[in-house]
Amino acid sequence: MDIVEGLHNGDKRALARLISMIENEDAGATEILKELYPSTGNAKLIGITGPPGGGKSTLCDKLVKHLRDEGIEGRRICVIAVDPTSPFSGGAILGDRIRMNDLSADPNIFIRSMGTRGALGGLSKAVHGATSAMDVFGAEYIFIETVGVGQSEVDIIKVADTVLMVMVPGLGDDIQAIKSGIMETGDVFVVNKADREGADRTQTELRNMLEYNVKSDYIPPVLQTVAEDDIGIEALLEAIEAHREYMISSGNAEAVKKKHIEQRLVDIFQANMLRDVRQIDCRTNLIQELVQAVYEQKTDPYSAAEKLMEMV
Repeated sequence: MDIVEGLHNGDKRALARLISMIENEDAGATEILKELYPSTGNAKLIGITGPPGGGKSTLCDKLVKHLRDEGIEGRRICVIAVDPTSPFSGGAILGDRIRMNDLSADPNIFIRSMGTRGALGGLSKAVHGATSAMDVFGAEYIFIETVGVGQSEVDIIKVADTVLMVMVPGLGDDIQAIKSGIMETGDVFVVNKADREGADRTQTELRNMLEYNVKSDYIPPVLQTVAEDDIGIEALLEAIEAHREYMISSGNAEAVKKKHIEQRLVDIFQANMLRDVRQIDCRTNLIQELVQAVYEQKTDPYSAAEKLMEMV
């Protein structure tokens, strides 16, 4: 099967195969992504993040179903669910494909769970390549649900066009504790499970905090949803679209896209450097020799790192 042709024809198997190659760091995946790049840039990337237990998966499921049920012919939607990695298999251990099983059978919806594989920031290292592949596959929307690990969730802003920050009632003082980290990440805030006591208070606290801290003419809206009961989903989709329109009309969309490209270049460079160092170490055992030299104080960590750089 020709993967490039398959992707342009909307073949799910081609998409799944390429993502597996990307996750396994197959050298052929890089060459395919190079060929695909001119065809990217059409999908709308929506990040869904927030503390664990907020109902991110259920919310994502409902958003996808609403977009599907709008009945737009040929509309394709993709989901990347980033889960904690199993320490034994290296695979994703929560398996959102199981939780969204009824969506997986839809020919125009593709769902992929990814293990973080040690990546910080709540994202898998393969997410960038996967979103490019999904873009060429023809996805109008790509939802990226992060693992839910608190303040390290900020990496989602390096990928998504719009970030949904999902909270739940009853956070109380916890909102103060997390505001310096992930509060600045969200473009749209969602108080999910709003049928619980304290939803209005949480919404008010978030609004007050955002109005005080935001330094632009765009103040993120704070909406209430009960995803399990399909309440508030339409309003949330409208808020996502309103943010996209604001970004385009204000000219900020172009700046954000360039920032994403810059970060991607840095990430690729770092990954390539790390790969080259590992290859050198496999041949020469250089790292262990440098570790021993630093341990014996025959050299310092900075000079040892410079030695590694010289070998690459």
